[in-house]
Amino acid sequence: MKLDAISLSILWDRLISTCNEQVAALLKTSFSPVVREAGDLAAGLFDPEGRMLCQPITGTPGHINPLSTGVKNMLREIPSAALKPGDVLVTNDPWLTTGQLLDVTVLVPIFRQGNLVAHFAATCHMVDISGYGPGSGATDVYEEGMQLPIMYLRREGVMDPTLETLFRWNIRDPEHFIGDLNAMVASCYVGGQKLVSLLDEYNLAGLAEIGEEILARSRRAQREAIRRIPDGIYEGGLTIDGFEEPIHLVSTVTVRDGEVDIDFAGTSPESPRGINVVLNYAAGYATFAIRSATAPEIPNNDGCMELIRVHAPPGCILNAKRPAPTSGRHLVGQFATEAVLDALRTVIPERALADGAGAISTVEVRGRDGERQFTLFVTISGGMGARPTKDGLSTVSFPACIASVPVEVWETTIPVFIHRRALRQDSGGAGTFRGGLGQTVEFSVPFVDRWLANLMTDRNIFPARGFAGGHDGALGRLCLQSGEALPTKGRATFTRDQVVCLETAGGGGWGDPRKRAVEAVAADVQEGYVSESAAREVYGVVCDAQGGWQRETREGVGKSSQVNSHERGSEQ
Repeated sequence: MKLDAISLSILWDRLISTCNEQVAALLKTSFSPVVREAGDLAAGLFDPEGRMLCQPITGTPGHINPLSTGVKNMLREIPSAALKPGDVLVTNDPWLTTGQLLDVTVLVPIFRQGNLVAHFAATCHMVDISGYGPGSGATDVYEEGMQLPIMYLRREGVMDPTLETLFRWNIRDPEHFIGDLNAMVASCYVGGQKLVSLLDEYNLAGLAEIGEEILARSRRAQREAIRRIPDGIYEGGLTIDGFEEPIHLVSTVTVRDGEVDIDFAGTSPESPRGINVVLNYAAGYATFAIRSATAPEIPNNDGCMELIRVHAPPGCILNAKRPAPTSGRHLVGQFATEAVLDALRTVIPERALADGAGAISTVEVRGRDGERQFTLFVTISGGMGARPTKDGLSTVSFPACIASVPVEVWETTIPVFIHRRALRQDSGGAGTFRGGLGQTVEFSVPFVDRWLANLMTDRNIFPARGFAGGHDGALGRLCLQSGEALPTKGRATFTRDQVVCLETAGGGGWGDPRKRAVEAVAADVQEGYVSESAAREVYGVVCDAQGGWQRETREGVGKSSQVNSHERGSEQ
C-alpha cells in the first residue's frame, strides 16, 4: 500500500480509534471508581520494539509517558521473541514504570497469522496493593505493599495460579484487584482485535512502514515547534509544602536546535516519607510541560517525546533511589510541570499559565461494616492557574488531567455520607484573568463506629503564585468540621460523628486585577465565584443602587463601563 498523505491520514485515524476502543473497554469493565469514573489510567499501542505509536484521547501524563518507558523495560527483561499468543506480562516496579506500587502495568502481545505485529499496554491505579495503602506515611517501599517484578501474568492464556493465590491472600479487596487486572488485559485484546481487523482490511503485514512514518512526522513537527523557542538556558522553580519541611524544585531548561534538556539539579533531597518521585514519573510531567507549551496538537508518541530529555541527580526527591517510599509521589511529581513552565515564562510568556493547585488531593477511606471490609480511593482537584488570555478553570486537575469521582459514586460504593461539595468563593487568585476556584468537600462515615482515612494534600502553606501583577490563589485547608486541624499528609482515625472538611487551593491570577473587565467581575459575582466585597476591594468594581456594575474611581463611583445585573443575567 502506498503511504500517500490521504492514506496515512486514514490509517492514523484508524489507529487512534483502536486505542480509543481499548480505553473504552477498560472504562466500562473496570471495578474501581478511580479508574472507571476518574480515568486514572494510561493505554497505548506499541510496535514490536516497544516504541509507542499512539495513545487514546484520555490518560494522565504521569501514566502515559512513563508507560512508554515501562514497556521498553518489560521487553528488555522478557523480549518480544520469547512471547507467544495468550502471554501477558505484568509489573508494578516503581523504578521501571510509573513510580508507585499501586500503579500496575500489563503488556499484551498481538499476533496476526502467527507473527507478532504489535503490543497493547495499560496502566491503572489500583485501590489496594497490600501494605500501608495509598498514603504517604510509609518509610520504605517494602512497607508500602506487594512488589511485582516484571513477570508473566498469563502464559498462553492461563493465569498464573500461584500469583492469583498471592493476590487473594495479601490484598484487602482481591475481587476488585483481579477484576481490574482482567479489565486491563481484556481492553488490550479489544485493541488488538481492532488492529488485526485493520491490517486485514488494508492487507498490511504489520506496522513497520506506517509506524516509521508516524514517528518521523511527529518528530519533525515537534522539532519545528521547539525551534519557535529561542535557543538558550532558562531557569525556574517553586517551593511546595513537603512533608515535614518545604521542598524546593529547581529546573534548568536548555533549548538547542529543536531539542530540549531539562535538569532538576538543585532540587531538594529525597524524603524519609512516601512523597518521593522516580525519574520516570518526573520526566512524564516535565515532558508534558514542553509538549503542552509548544505543540499540544501533535500526537503524543515516542517520535516527539525523544526530543525532550529529563535529568535529575540520583537521590534528589525527583529521582529517588530504591527502596525509598513513593506511594504519594504525585504530591511532588505533578509540580514538575509548574517548575518547567516557570523557567519558560520569561521566553514564551504567552504560553505559560500562572501556578495552579498543582498536585491533586487524594483521599482513601477505609473501614469495616459488619463482616464487610470497604475501601474507596478518590481524587479531589483544585483550581488551575490563569492563562495569559483566559481565566483558569475551576476544580480541574491540571496537570494530572483526570476527572473527579461523582458524589453519587462515593455514596454507593462505601457507607460514606457527603455533607457538602461546593466551589470556594474568592479562592481563585485575582487578576485581569482570574485563577480557577478550589472546592470544599465535607464527608463522614456515620454508619460505623470507627474508620480511617489516608489524606494527601498540598498547597496548604505555599500558595499558587499569581503572575504579571496577578494575586496568589487561596491556600488549601484540611480540618474537622469543628475547625480542628488535621495532618495534611498522613493517616487519621475518625469516629462516626466526626466530619472531615477538605478545601483545595485556588489557582493564581494573571495580570492586574484592576484591569479586569467590569462585565467579567459582574458575572463572577452573579455566579458566586467572587464576593461583592472582593469585587469592590480587589477589583475596584461596585454595584450601585440600581443594580448596575461600575468601575470605582478615586473620586467615587465611575459612570463608564456600566453593566446592569438583570441584563447580564438575561444574556447568560
